[in-house]
Amino acid sequence: MILHEQRSPLSFEERTVPAPGADQVCVCVSACAVCRTDLHVADGDLKSPKLPLILGHEIIGRVDSIGANVTDIVVGDRIGVPWLGHTCGTCSFCRSGRENLCADALFTGYTIDGGFADHTLADHRFCFPIPDLYEDHEAAPLMCAGLIGFRSLRAAGDAVKLGLYGFGGAAHIIAQIAVHQGREVFAFTKPGDEAGQKFAKGLGAAWAGSSDTPPPVKLDAAILFAPVGGLVPLALQSIDKGGIVVCAGIHMSDIPSFPYKDLWEERTITSVANLTRQDGVEFLKVAPQVPVKTATHLYPLEQANEALNDLRAGRFEGAAVLSMADGR
Repeated sequence: MILHEQRSPLSFEERTVPAPGADQVCVCVSACAVCRTDLHVADGDLKSPKLPLILGHEIIGRVDSIGANVTDIVVGDRIGVPWLGHTCGTCSFCRSGRENLCADALFTGYTIDGGFADHTLADHRFCFPIPDLYEDHEAAPLMCAGLIGFRSLRAAGDAVKLGLYGFGGAAHIIAQIAVHQGREVFAFTKPGDEAGQKFAKGLGAAWAGSSDTPPPVKLDAAILFAPVGGLVPLALQSIDKGGIVVCAGIHMSDIPSFPYKDLWEERTITSVANLTRQDGVEFLKVAPQVPVKTATHLYPLEQANEALNDLRAGRFEGAAVLSMADGR
């Protein structure tokens, strides 16, 4: 499914199966989750994609062929391909364990082709083995919703009372980990979304309510998964002194002005950008221990536009996943 122009539907096309370069593997894709970042690319919120482009960066599949330099992966291995697709390895960020900030990074489904296809290429150094616990469609949301959510959870520090704004693909995964760790989860949904609040409570949330409603207690930290800048002041008002607001999205609408008193007393606003490979290694150890269960809604590949529209409209709880097996 090809994006030729932003703010236009994807088109279904046939292409030749790509041959891997020396450091690449060719993956026969079985499932690819649909992320809100895919929406931001398709809708033109992120301004510099490679065009034409195959979206998708939550990829699960089996290795079909390997490049000359690949020794750690063999044909037939089941792997996951995340958002971070390549880094330079030599800049100050890469050398200090912050490869997520590399200026020369390449991103799956944005600056390199992704997984809205039955085959894709990936740098073998940026792929993860997938725990046997998960079916392909169950594992797909772990590759971004899970990974970025996990990095955001760590950015929240030791917060015991944790607010999650925007209870979708990422929040429903991270809520399970937070509860497993003994934290209290406070879930914030769109006003009137009683189904979403019920969904959150079913995953162990201590409280669930509207994003415009203050929680019953002051929070130690809040993570914003919804790309709504107006939630930042609300989250600041909900956290206690010394608390932190973590903005987890790659794109957010402008943050409105707010009184300095809401930030004072050493409250912090921070953002989370991309992921590191170490994030993936650590998260994929933790997820089966919980065990994290993903709520998925399957679409055949040809219905990628429908999946994007349903995500945009908030028509389901959990994550949309393109299933290549169902689409053939």
